[in-house]
Amino acid sequence: MKDPIDRSGLRPRFWETVRPDRMTQQEWEALCDGCGKCCMNKLEDEDTAEVALTCVACRLFDDETCRCTQYAIRHQFVPECVVLSPKNMDQNLYWIPETCAYKLIWTGKPLFDWHPLITGNPQSVFDAGVSMQHRTRPEFEVDEDDWEDHIIEEPQ
Repeated sequence: MKDPIDRSGLRPRFWETVRPDRMTQQEWEALCDGCGKCCMNKLEDEDTAEVALTCVACRLFDDETCRCTQYAIRHQFVPECVVLSPKNMDQNLYWIPETCAYKLIWTGKPLFDWHPLITGNPQSVFDAGVSMQHRTRPEFEVDEDDWEDHIIEEPQ
């Protein structure tokens, strides 16, 4: 089992009382539930702009922990990695997973009861079955032309 969430420096239930653009960086980062869906490669239909989720993971993704293995320096390896912030949420909402706390809070919806901020336990996202844990293929194993064969439904 993983360690409980470090709540030091976080205001109580800040996600319910603080606008995203007023959150501290630590609070903003704490919204991430650790599901790993944002680290999956996606395909966008040129005609419809529909975005499909694949199980093809970024080369820095750890399938066990659902975390980036080089988070602090990820742009050195993956320059196109998107850093979500209150400043760029509107232009990124279309591809963000439906269960994502960033999207939920941004659109005025509550967090799911399995979210680690609610449970106090990072394991809760795995126990709820909504993460990408043990469901991925590393991008270096799948030719980009074959990503379409790896489209999946978002685990919810």
